[in-house]
Order: sequence, then structure tokens, then C-alpha cells
Amino acid sequence: MTMGTIYGVGLGPGDAELMSVRADRLIRSARNVAFFRKAGRSGQARGIVDGMLCEDAREIAMEYPVTTEVRFDDPRYAEILSDFYRDCTDRLCALTATGEDVVVLCEGDPFFYGSFMHLHSRLEGICRVEVVPAITGMSGAWTASGRPITWGDDVLTVLMATLPQDDLERHMQTADALVVMKIGRNIDKIRAALRQVGRYDEAWLIEYATMPGQTVTRLRDAGERAVPYFSIVLLHGSGRRP
Repeated sequence: MTMGTIYGVGLGPGDAELMSVRADRLIRSARNVAFFRKAGRSGQARGIVDGMLCEDAREIAMEYPVTTEVRFDDPRYAEILSDFYRDCTDRLCALTATGEDVVVLCEGDPFFYGSFMHLHSRLEGICRVEVVPAITGMSGAWTASGRPITWGDDVLTVLMATLPQDDLERHMQTADALVVMKIGRNIDKIRAALRQVGRYDEAWLIEYATMPGQTVTRLRDAGERAVPYFSIVLLHGSGRRP
């Protein structure tokens, strides 16, 4: 029997109309659709493709065993997630062994800070895997801001808000253009770091870029409120131009 293929399909930043033609075709024709979600939630990726799946498509929900319950720097975090990704890999491989293809829905781009990367590293050499790239969430965010993120020779720096504040400050100090992702509960640390390096007034906060509820505000005008996980902080470059 011919082995099936696992497709890691990038959905883009959130608006279904920003998917690639190939992603749209694969999703609409898929017999098996897998996606990550938090327990008790429908899942962001699944929500993006609502109304696109075949009536008889088999849905495979891969529910994270932890999200914020255990700190990412706790040794148990890596242990728990490693077991989770191994179990997901086994489930998907079992399907492909019967000749079935599986589409794995990936928010943003599959190879850009996405959960699918952890499956891909375990699937290589075991199953046939194809990756469908996509527009990243940060691209959706800077487009929503209405300003180019880089000019001329600007160097773009992408930071994870989970970094220690000292590391954030070091990178922020030298960045021409800056994207900070994985904000959520880290927003106060981001505000403090930007203030420390004197760049707070340059920063923009983009929430739910390209999705319903999108907001674009100066970070200084957002007050000290909490922000959702799907938020990105931007500092636009101002480099060489004609």
C-alpha cells in the first residue's frame, strides 16, 4: 500500500482570504484534518477554516497538555510537551500507514515559530511530509499598521517576549526595525524594556492582525492594560530611501 502524505499547511495571519491557493485547495479536499488547540477551546487554526472542510472530513484535535500552567523554563515543560508531540506523531503516522493523507493546519507559516515544527522534526525519515508556506502573522501586523517595516539597509530583528528583560533591552537598543511576538502576559516586561532603552514612544501595538477585532494603536496610548496572546509590538525602520 502506498504511504500517505502529511501536509503542514500554513493558514497565514488569520484572514482566510490571505491563504495561498494551494493551501485552500488542500484544505477543501482533505479527508483528514489535524489541528492544535487548547483543551476546551475550538482552536484558532480550526476557526480560520470554518466552512471550508468537506462534510465527511475527519477532524483530529491535538490538545496541548499544558500552555501556561507550567513555566516554559521548568524541566517538566519540555518533558510533557515532548511526550505530547511524540503521541501526535504516532497518531498521524498510523493514518499515513493506511494510505491516508493528513492536512495539519498551521497558524501563520509552519516553519516560523509554529507547533508544526516539533512534529516535522519527528516525522522526517518516517513519513512523507510536505510543507505549504504562508504569510506570517508579523507581516499581517505591519501591513495593518499602514507603514513599511523596513527601508533600504534596515536590519529587521524579531524577538520573543518570553526572553529575559536584559536580553530584550540589548536587542531593542540596536534594532533598526523590530517585531516582538508572543506578547500576552509579557506585555509589562516589554513596556519596561522599551522605556529603559528610550524607544517606548516609537512602539506600535497590533492586536488580532487581519482578524475580526483587529486594533492598531501606539503602545503609549494603550495604557497599562493586559493584551491578548495574538498581539505584536512593532518598531518601524527609518533607513535609506531615495
